[in-house]
Amino acid sequence: MTVDPVGALLGAAVCGAAGAGVPALIARMRDPRYASVAALPGLAWRAAVVAALSGAVLGGAVGLDWPLLFLLPLVPVGVALAFIDLRTHLLPTRLIWPTLAVTAVLAAVAALADGEPRAFLHAVVGGVAVFAFFHVLWWIYPSGMGYGDVRLSAVVGLVLGYVGWGALVVGVYGGFLVFAVIGVLRAGARRDRSVLRTPLPFGPFLLGGVLAGVALGPSTWSHLVGG
Repeated sequence: MTVDPVGALLGAAVCGAAGAGVPALIARMRDPRYASVAALPGLAWRAAVVAALSGAVLGGAVGLDWPLLFLLPLVPVGVALAFIDLRTHLLPTRLIWPTLAVTAVLAAVAALADGEPRAFLHAVVGGVAVFAFFHVLWWIYPSGMGYGDVRLSAVVGLVLGYVGWGALVVGVYGGFLVFAVIGVLRAGARRDRSVLRTPLPFGPFLLGGVLAGVALGPSTWSHLVGG
């Protein structure tokens, strides 16, 4: 994987500054279920650090290119969703659907500006396909996944679909893989198999899959397909 240092620095700077506003973003929803999350001590600097690192990964992988138009604004929202899910096991619909709409518009603008309208078509197909896949999983085993994860999967599929099919496959599969590994390690550390039945928020892993898909997806897919 080639890393663009200028893109990484830009992503870290922009997303780090935006990440500091995560507590305000959460508080703006005016939902008592999330008030305790917004009031977490040190949330601003922790969110800023996570956002800066995430922005650096995306900027370094994409470089100074049009996809940053929708990737970087997604970072602080994703960080907010991750912190909310970790604390409440909820993913607020009122934050996910507007994020999907704005991301889709920005992705369309990026595709047109880059002269790659097919990239937006791939994004739409990816969003629909991943959403349908998660909906089926939820329908088969609703107790194993919250519907907030299903809604969030549409955003993830849209973003990764724009980047490419390799990013989509690696990102979604990577989210499931790391989620499963963490669950097993947690049970092993406590030496209690019943821990495997303890709910573990999936949202942060799904969002982490976006980073893995964008950064590692194209090269990994090329290696797998090319043998």
